[in-house]
Amino acid sequence: MRKVSFCLNISLDGYCDHTIGEPTEELMEYFTWMMDDVDLLFYGRVMYQLMFPYWADVAKDRSGSAAEIRFAERLVSIDKVVVSRSLETMDSKTTIIRDDPAAELRKLKAQPGKTISVDTVSMLPELMTAGLIDDFYLVVHPVLVGSGRHLLNAGSLPEKFKLELVETRTFKNGCIALYYRKRNNVN
Repeated sequence: MRKVSFCLNISLDGYCDHTIGEPTEELMEYFTWMMDDVDLLFYGRVMYQLMFPYWADVAKDRSGSAAEIRFAERLVSIDKVVVSRSLETMDSKTTIIRDDPAAELRKLKAQPGKTISVDTVSMLPELMTAGLIDDFYLVVHPVLVGSGRHLLNAGSLPEKFKLELVETRTFKNGCIALYYRKRNNVN
């Protein structure tokens, strides 16, 4: 069975946004390293449209730093599943599903392969409740933004989910990468 990892950038005050930080070479190398064991990206429409075509353009035009280009090339090479009711067409590496993301992710998790990276805040409670997320990678940025989308809304989980801290990594720019693994749930 494949492992499913949830990966996200977050501000110190708990808001999720991929534009809050400064993408240093060191941080981009970390993100590229995270993708080394990933062979499938599982996105909601909003996250997909935030990531693509931006990173595809960086890979094609080679318009970023060396670390950004390496990340972009790795990201665009990975197969993608996007949950959307409105998107119509995609590239050959992207599949659209229309509904029941938990059931689809459960099927994908049961197939042979490497890690599935989930990067969607909107479906997180549903996927956690279904027991599908194994690992959590959060990169905490040293910034307070005061508004935006929280990782989880109050009452969005039916129970408490206990996690085990596996690793931390501190970056020169003040970011801290936290890697947690799912433990048995406690009510």
